[in-house]
Amino acid sequence: MKVVHTIEALRDQLRGQLRVAFVPTMGNLHAAHLSLMRLARQHGDPVVASIFVNRLQFGPNEDFDRYPRTLAEDIEKLEAERDVYVLFAPDERELYPEPQNFRIQPGEALGKILEGEFRPGFFMGVSTVVLKLFSCVQPRVAVFGKKDYQQLMVVRAMCRQFQLPVEILAHETVRDADGLALSSRNRFLSAQERAEAPNLYGLLQRVRDQIRSGRVDAATAEGQAMQTLRERGWDPDYVAVRRQRDLLPPTAQEIHGGEPLVVLTAARLGTTRLIDNLEF
Repeated sequence: MKVVHTIEALRDQLRGQLRVAFVPTMGNLHAAHLSLMRLARQHGDPVVASIFVNRLQFGPNEDFDRYPRTLAEDIEKLEAERDVYVLFAPDERELYPEPQNFRIQPGEALGKILEGEFRPGFFMGVSTVVLKLFSCVQPRVAVFGKKDYQQLMVVRAMCRQFQLPVEILAHETVRDADGLALSSRNRFLSAQERAEAPNLYGLLQRVRDQIRSGRVDAATAEGQAMQTLRERGWDPDYVAVRRQRDLLPPTAQEIHGGEPLVVLTAARLGTTRLIDNLEF
């Protein structure tokens, strides 16, 4: 695996390559990231991964400085997988050599709800860095995980509206045996919090079952779920039942008519903010 730190070196490695498959990450790689690399290998050649902790998508009171940076260990994991041809690991001066005054602002319909409401500027930061990385890598396909469900939809919408020649592939959420979605932030959970954390996924399953059975409407199921989280010591931002196609609230007719839905949640456990979702 080649490890490069500059855009010039990256382009030298990829010159003439027309089937590049790309996996952008912020590092601190775990099994879910490695599964993204394997999916990329099935759809392109060569596979390029990137590691860059993007300051632009972190709010002033968020965990940019705390976010784990483990480049040496990440390189070892990628080399062991043998799926990645190039790892692009730029520093901030390389990717942002001057103030980034041109930024991608997602529309309000998708960019300012749910995560966009509770993390203002987050999707602007994500969209801007993804567009910049796409410009550097020039991939034919790129792989994103479904755990960051709204982020996946924002990136797809950006590619569609800007006519970018990049196919966005979605990988299913990878979970531990107890159901907790794998995340770099899980390492910040105490032992007691780690034991509690899988209940977030259990709650999503309960909401799904309630909606499917018709026992309660979506708003009632959401409210009950929020209350349950608070009683268990969580600080929830939202539990929301939405349409898969646009993340808007479904009507009762759509729910009963079999509209594909997803329930999404974000909640803090101690000092760690976890997100998860479940399609149904």
